[in-house]
Amino acid sequence: MLDVLDVLDVLDVIEAIDAVDWGAVPGRPGWYEPARAAGGLRALARAANLVEAAEAHSMLSGGGLTHGHSAAVFPAAVVAAPLLLDIARTGRPAVRDTALGLLDEALSSFPHAGYTRVTTPHGTAVPVCCALAHHLRARADRLAGLGGRGRSLLVDAAGHWRFEIRECVADGGGTAVFGTLAGRFPDGVHAAELHIPGEIAVLGEVALEYPPAKGSPEACLRVAGRYPDELPPGAVLFPAECGERVH
Repeated sequence: MLDVLDVLDVLDVIEAIDAVDWGAVPGRPGWYEPARAAGGLRALARAANLVEAAEAHSMLSGGGLTHGHSAAVFPAAVVAAPLLLDIARTGRPAVRDTALGLLDEALSSFPHAGYTRVTTPHGTAVPVCCALAHHLRARADRLAGLGGRGRSLLVDAAGHWRFEIRECVADGGGTAVFGTLAGRFPDGVHAAELHIPGEIAVLGEVALEYPPAKGSPEACLRVAGRYPDELPPGAVLFPAECGERVH
């Protein structure tokens, strides 16, 4: 049974759900169903037991936020991520586990061709998985307090890193790039997408030169075969493999 505080939280979440024009959120026609996204989120926010949470999950994973049978994710999942995180904190175990499970499904699924990127404060063509990871990192403290599943989501989100360039210095046959790192840059050399307004380029060889100090996002990457004027301040790097994810 919901107490007064839970009721107020639910009403706030439902108001936020209703404020979204789910029909205007892009998604592959015939697969994405805006009514399932809105209705499933409302149902999950109101759910009081395992059966009701399961019914909401069926709507959301059956064309609302994901298509579970084919492991596809829709851009609507990015819009819904903060709402699911708010729903997860209500304290009802079945609802919390369902919300976190949907976020896990969304992060691990691939989007359909033509619907692989979304607009975020970090760019107009950010891979869906990276946009989801941003929402998870933004609520890291909340997720960490939701038990093992919340902490596991944070570990998975860390792999969808983002690096914002502040300044560059020529260094031999490449460039040392200083800026802020969100997430975890993997060991070794990797390809990355360079996002400049109106343009995306692929950098073939990027490696972590200096990792961030504990508690600081400041880091240095080394980009081979590129000059500083090709890596302007304010540009953003994302994993190239995330940009290649397509159902």
